Amino acid sequence: MLEIIPAIIPESLDDLSEKLSRITSLAPVAQIDFVDGVFAPDATPSWPFHDKGEKGMFHTLGTEEDGLPFWDTFFFEADLMVKEPEHIIDDIIGAGFSRVILHAGSSGKIAEIFDTLRGYDIETGLAVHVGDDLTRYESLLEKADVIQVMGIAYIGRQGERLAPEALNLLSTLREKYPERIISVDGGVTLKNAPILVGAGADRLVSGSAIFGSDDVAETLAKFHSLEKRTHSDI
Repeated sequence: MLEIIPAIIPESLDDLSEKLSRITSLAPVAQIDFVDGVFAPDATPSWPFHDKGEKGMFHTLGTEEDGLPFWDTFFFEADLMVKEPEHIIDDIIGAGFSRVILHAGSSGKIAEIFDTLRGYDIETGLAVHVGDDLTRYESLLEKADVIQVMGIAYIGRQGERLAPEALNLLSTLREKYPERIISVDGGVTLKNAPILVGAGADRLVSGSAIFGSDDVAETLAKFHSLEKRTHSDI
């Protein structure tokens, strides 16, 4: 079954709450993207990295009664576009995420972080980028619960076009890991979604195509109607 996951790069905690409010009852899973502006140097830092004061707010989410906004409504997935994510992993765990995506090349301690997350019954994912040498990350790909293909050349920015190389990367991973859940994040639109599904994507993660639409509910419904795996031109 095809899964559609709305993605949010939050500008603030209020911005996160507002966007989540627009997809309640429409999507069971939400991805929150964390961008430090270092691992993804072409992207603007997201909340809480752009404001030192808000880092403290993020740290307290796990200790407050309510935690993340709508914490009892969504299965939260964290996409850590962050250099050395081991430094914030305790905050991520405390905030109540159920799945955490780490990026290949972001740290030399990804295997250890995966072990830590599993100790808290948190699903693990490895994101790979166009141009990555997959042989360097074979052990991590084997260890991850989920593989995420980054569909754009410059990660951490919404509204980017799908990179042509992403389709080849997806096809290669599907052939090598036929039983693994594979998601595509970045550049996903209603137009190219059938190709991605046809190439083997189980999950499509999209931000601007959903939140930038005039009718979020209608857009999500159209995504869900694309369950039949077909090929067409981008």
